Amino acid sequence: MKKVLFSITLLVFGATAFAQDLPTNPEPGKCYVRCKTPDIWKNEDVTIETKAAYKKITTIPAKYKTVTERVLVKEASQRLEIVPAVYETRDVVVVVKEASYKLETIPGTFGSETLTYTAKEDASKLSVIPATFKPDSETIEIKPATAVWQMSDVAPDCESSDPNDCRYWCYKPIPAEYTTVPLTKLDVDAHTQRTAVPGFNKTYKKTVVANQPTTRKIEIPEVTKVVKKTVMVTPPTTRTIDIPAEYETISKVVLVSDATEKVVTVPAEYKTVTKEVLVKKGGLTSWKEVDCELTENSILPINWNLASATLTAEAKNIIDTRLLPVLRTGVAVALESHTDSRGTKESNQDLSERRAMAVSNYLISKGINPSQLTANGFGETKLTNRCSDGVSCTEREHRANRRTTFRVINQ
Repeated sequence: MKKVLFSITLLVFGATAFAQDLPTNPEPGKCYVRCKTPDIWKNEDVTIETKAAYKKITTIPAKYKTVTERVLVKEASQRLEIVPAVYETRDVVVVVKEASYKLETIPGTFGSETLTYTAKEDASKLSVIPATFKPDSETIEIKPATAVWQMSDVAPDCESSDPNDCRYWCYKPIPAEYTTVPLTKLDVDAHTQRTAVPGFNKTYKKTVVANQPTTRKIEIPEVTKVVKKTVMVTPPTTRTIDIPAEYETISKVVLVSDATEKVVTVPAEYKTVTKEVLVKKGGLTSWKEVDCELTENSILPINWNLASATLTAEAKNIIDTRLLPVLRTGVAVALESHTDSRGTKESNQDLSERRAMAVSNYLISKGINPSQLTANGFGETKLTNRCSDGVSCTEREHRANRRTTFRVINQ
């Protein structure tokens, strides 16, 4: 009982609200329809980053060169040689041999010294740690939520003969549409890691003079005889002979340029997504007077080719002259297409739907807003005569069932 009361209350409320918004000063015998301005949309491109920019790093290793160097391995020194005395014999009675002395060579002494040099200098090595990425995604609204007005059917228990009574309007929501775009985001960018490359030293031995060579004097006593006397004409002396220093050539590796890195930035990647943006909200507007005949189903005399849903040039001309001017007044139209009973129910249903959509698509191509059109196919479910399955009928009777109609409806 409560449900019945609620339904009656809703119908009364809807009828009252609808009645309060009826056209002002209507004329008897004329029909009116409420028109609606459609929502105006535009496509807008949104650019999103699908892959972040990152760096690529390449390393240039350290450069070395081998050089030679002349080093002293033995210092210059001197050597003493003895120049003996010069004697002569005289035939006189003299001292046979005068007192003299002799020089004895004391050679020089040498030592060794170990020297250290850098055979290879310290350097470093760079190794690349590449960039790493992680998957991600971003959800983009490509069509926002909206709603459309819909009018209810006449309540079955409505006692009014006025087709506009016992109805109410519903603003049906249409949910937003989204698309998810996969993304690749930078987790850790590429970088380098420096590792030390140690150099090393080498040694070589160098001979050095510890003591210079010298002489020592040894006295030779005088010998006397009455004999021929050998007289020293020139006393013994020493002669210094220079010994040149000794050198060796060594090679060593020296650093020309240390390891470096070269960084190249890889640009980010983007994707453009097109979404619909509401520019102007449509809605109900004023009432418009229409021909009362247009509120009932009117025949569009289209001669469809057998089993075809393609509009001929003649059919398009019929639509241009009969239906297009009505739609350009701003009203909405319901399109219905029917077939005869020949063929299967399934194929007839599909054929009727395709024919209704062919008319709708043609009107849209002529600039009619899709919100002004509804297109339905009913196949062989609404025959106008007795020509159902199994009944023998003339071609003229079958043609009466193959029809496409339109009527003006409230929006």
